[in-house]
Amino acid sequence: MKNPKSKIQNPKFRCSTTCPEIACEATAKVLDRAESKRAITAVHRLRDRGMETCLFGAGGTCCRNCAMGPCAIIEGVEGFEGICGATAGVVAARNFCRMIAAGAAAHVDHGREVALTFIATAKGETPYEIKDERKLHELAQVYGIKTDKDKNQLALELGEKILEEFGRQQGEIRLIRRAPQKRQEVWEKLGVIPRGTDREIVDLMHRTHMGTDQDYRNLIHQGTRCALADGWGGSMISTELQDILFGTPVPIRAKVNLGVLKEDEVNIAIHGHEPLLPEAMAIVAHNPEILTYAKNKGANGINLIGMCCSGNEILMRRGIPVAGSFLQQEVAIATGALEAMVVDVQCIMPSLPKVARCFHTKVITTSPKAKISGAIHIEFSHHNALEVATSIIKQAIDSYPNRREIYIPKEKMELIAGFSHETINHMLGGAFRASYRPLNDNIINGRIRGVAGVVGCTNPRVQAEYVHTTLVKELIANNVLVLTTGCAATTLAKEGLLIPEAAAQAGPGLREVCEAVGMPPVLHMGSCVDNSRLLISATEIVKEGGLGDDIYQIPAAGCAPEWMSEKAVAIGQYFVGSGLLVVFGTSFPTLKSKEATNFLFKEIENLYGGMWAFERDPYEIARIMIEHIDKKREALGIHKKKERVLYDMAMRRELAA
Repeated sequence: MKNPKSKIQNPKFRCSTTCPEIACEATAKVLDRAESKRAITAVHRLRDRGMETCLFGAGGTCCRNCAMGPCAIIEGVEGFEGICGATAGVVAARNFCRMIAAGAAAHVDHGREVALTFIATAKGETPYEIKDERKLHELAQVYGIKTDKDKNQLALELGEKILEEFGRQQGEIRLIRRAPQKRQEVWEKLGVIPRGTDREIVDLMHRTHMGTDQDYRNLIHQGTRCALADGWGGSMISTELQDILFGTPVPIRAKVNLGVLKEDEVNIAIHGHEPLLPEAMAIVAHNPEILTYAKNKGANGINLIGMCCSGNEILMRRGIPVAGSFLQQEVAIATGALEAMVVDVQCIMPSLPKVARCFHTKVITTSPKAKISGAIHIEFSHHNALEVATSIIKQAIDSYPNRREIYIPKEKMELIAGFSHETINHMLGGAFRASYRPLNDNIINGRIRGVAGVVGCTNPRVQAEYVHTTLVKELIANNVLVLTTGCAATTLAKEGLLIPEAAAQAGPGLREVCEAVGMPPVLHMGSCVDNSRLLISATEIVKEGGLGDDIYQIPAAGCAPEWMSEKAVAIGQYFVGSGLLVVFGTSFPTLKSKEATNFLFKEIENLYGGMWAFERDPYEIARIMIEHIDKKREALGIHKKKERVLYDMAMRRELAA
């Protein structure tokens, strides 16, 4: 490795003596101010309660699946099994699998909402339209639908076929057949090809009920099946249909960090995960009547900003700036410059209304699945999307005259987002020769050492954001191309790693490729459901040839160094089940069981070709990932640079013979 180090280094900034260390200067400044306003955030709460966690819970061996417990299990100590006799391996596997089920449910339910909106759009019942007809035709062909018809009729047939995937009881989900043939054979042999997305979640929840599946290996196999129903089902459905509805992303410039807030405009943060309401709000925000309404209240305009994955969705397609990641949702309110925080589902802190009470900000919930005590509720439906969006924006405008003292940090950074699979294909080969061949060739010749997916959440239990940025700088310095999604992408953007100029920090081979193409060494591929884009990219690398015939052979690895959500566990398991190494930082859910952990960290590789690893130090995470990539290069026989041979005339005659 280029700059090997063994310990976490001090972060760049510190939030005075009142808060834990924060790597983002803008966040640190606002956190200092927040406490003086009695606005207590996640960072303050963590500081006040200390960093300790329940060792049994953190390690996965606390069982509360029935009322005989809760039972704290100590592996290998007689008398410390569950009251029912459950071992640490079984309990840890059950808890791990329940996290997979919850994470998969979040993505699958997201996909269902998008599918229902897609069908309604095809019927002309929403303000949306079919924007990517090419992708509509491609996906219709995957589902065996003839494409010689009107786009709305085609979309209706496709939407109804896709909706069947959620409740399918027998057979298999259709998109699983996008995977390489060898990978499908692995899944068939192990019996883990998903049937319907909902069925696999229900099956897994049933198995983890008290007194049902008592074999940790068998539990984890169903956990894998459920995770695959997410990655190759719910998440992939979400991504594909959102692209067709709102447009497949292409590279777009935008800005990130709290400095995107504006002093003289109505600032509205859109936070959550489903892009349906954000798209409607983006339409309404340009309405002349709404802009006049804002001017009458003293504002010079409306400034939509994104938070978390909703932010990534409208960033990728519209270039709307992103104020921050999961950890900055309370911080954005604490600037005093936010008129409204509009939320839908997932990763929304219940503390938002309490923080907002210290300022003038309105917190507005929009989903019947996600109400918060103390917030205003304006329910969203795709049937009345523009009316709801108008009502929400007017509420925010009405809040603008109530501003008190505001503080907007100056920090903001440019980024380039919008690297879908289709974009990468086009970027490397052009309109007429779109291909992954240049990527494969540069991996084979060693300019690019391999590919890393760095994804997931931000977590205050680590040196938040610093771990992401340190890890990725180490990877690109060692010629590893990085693909990123979710809050990890926002963090890396703030550090200036998502612009072409960041190639200066890359190793010589990767830098040469980036400069030739004009791309950053870190490619923003979307929100957390868009990790399915990484699955398609891995599949395309296999199909292009020269790097094996299955995903497990690719010089690639994945990582979620600051994860906190159950969705991250589901994502990680579908990548492991697809044949890749996945490294978690922060913590790992089974560490108190040697049996379950040994299976996930070692044995599972013999079955799926992928496995888990755990490490907190960003330099060590980089070392693990790079060593794994090098191991795959050696297995492919591309670890040594081939000598250049200059042929003389006799040698050329031999070739021609």
